[in-house]
Amino acid sequence: MARGGVSLIAHGHNPREERPMRAAWKILCLSAVVLAAALGLAHLLVPDIEPIAFAEEPQPLWAVMTAFMLCAIELIAAAVAVFSMAFLVGSLMRHELRRPSPSAQSPQVSQPE
Repeated sequence: MARGGVSLIAHGHNPREERPMRAAWKILCLSAVVLAAALGLAHLLVPDIEPIAFAEEPQPLWAVMTAFMLCAIELIAAAVAVFSMAFLVGSLMRHELRRPSPSAQSPQVSQPE
C-alpha cells in the first residue's frame, strides 16, 4: 500500500478503484483483438461470401455458415468493446467528479468587517 514510505491513498490513489479499471482495459483490449482476428479470418477464408442464406447465385453452405459465424463473433466483440469503453469513460468521469477542486482545498480567509 505504500511506496517509499508514502501512503498511496493520501495522494488520491485508491487501489480498489484500480482493479476494475485494469479489468476493463483488459476486456477492451481482448475484444479488440478478437474483433481484428474475426475480421481478418473473414477476409481470408470467405472474402466474397455474404452471411445470408439466400443469394443471387448459389454459395457453398460451409462458406455461408463460416461467414455467419465470423459476423456474429465480430458483432459480439464490438458490443463488448463498446460496453467496456462506456464503463471506462463512466468510471473516469466519476473519479474526476469526486476529486475535490483546487479552490475547495484552499482555506477560506474571512474578511473582518
